[in-house]
Amino acid sequence: MISLDNLFSRGVLMTVFVYQTFVIKQDKFKEGIDNLKAIKKFRNEQYDHKVEILTPVSGQDHTYALLTKYEGLAEMEFQNKKMFEDEEYLKLIEDFFLQNIAQGSMYTQIYRTMNENNGEKKKEKK
Repeated sequence: MISLDNLFSRGVLMTVFVYQTFVIKQDKFKEGIDNLKAIKKFRNEQYDHKVEILTPVSGQDHTYALLTKYEGLAEMEFQNKKMFEDEEYLKLIEDFFLQNIAQGSMYTQIYRTMNENNGEKKKEKK
């Protein structure tokens, strides 16, 4: 059986990061931050990925971000499927999206790590 560590070391899997920015409504700021913390806690405890809340140091004061780390695209899809089948999670994000963030302000980007072994493998084959 091949482990995830073995697949990573062979360059088969690459870590995926999902970066989501959004604006928390000023009149719902405390509720928004509390809900955001609850979402982070729930996801980190219930699912197999790591979520961090990023707070603004510069730029727009009410623009926050979630940074989520998955062990590959397939794992991201699997975890998302599990989350969107979970009624408790759906309630958390429904409250957050509908009541706490400015409509149309969410922007999602997906990044993956660069495979460091490609050059080494090509050299070995020559």
